[in-house]
Amino acid sequence: MNRVLHKFTRNVPDWQPRVTPVKLDEATPEQLEALQVTPSNTKVSDYVLTLAHDVESLAVRSPLFNAIMYDPGGMSRAERELGALAASMVNRCIYCAAVHASRHAQLEKDTTITDELFARGENADLTARDRAIFDFARKSAEAPPAAGPTDMYALRNAGLSDAEILDLILSSALFGWANRLMHVLGDPVRKETGA
Repeated sequence: MNRVLHKFTRNVPDWQPRVTPVKLDEATPEQLEALQVTPSNTKVSDYVLTLAHDVESLAVRSPLFNAIMYDPGGMSRAERELGALAASMVNRCIYCAAVHASRHAQLEKDTTITDELFARGENADLTARDRAIFDFARKSAEAPPAAGPTDMYALRNAGLSDAEILDLILSSALFGWANRLMHVLGDPVRKETGA
């Protein structure tokens, strides 16, 4: 039996799709070609296999994801993960929040920021730079978006360059969209273990 999750954690849950993912041994040549590029160039997840039902979108989505989250220059990888985490928290995407909190902690080699965010949410005690990044990404992911000139000023005041701000806008926007899609297509679950 699986249990749907409702609490933020760095422990990445399983993701249970509501739509049967494409089976690799039954995939069309077009699906296989689109699946050659995966997010972070790692294994093909059930989520990506579910997205493979719309091969044209997947063929664009994975390279875009990799460019936003992994291209060198601009904002650090950890700060991009912080932006994605903020968007995922606003959207209550338990799966994405866990993935991005875990990656942030791994990149920083420290769990302090993610512990604080999960304990205190938007009231977390953060450095000025992390506060500006988190607040902008959080407000950008709200519906309707609430980020405005004051938030841009806070980013600049915290020392972010134009390239870093663009990376933040892209990472938070990407997950504002991805979280909503993931909610419709499936649920974060932990498998119940027998006692």
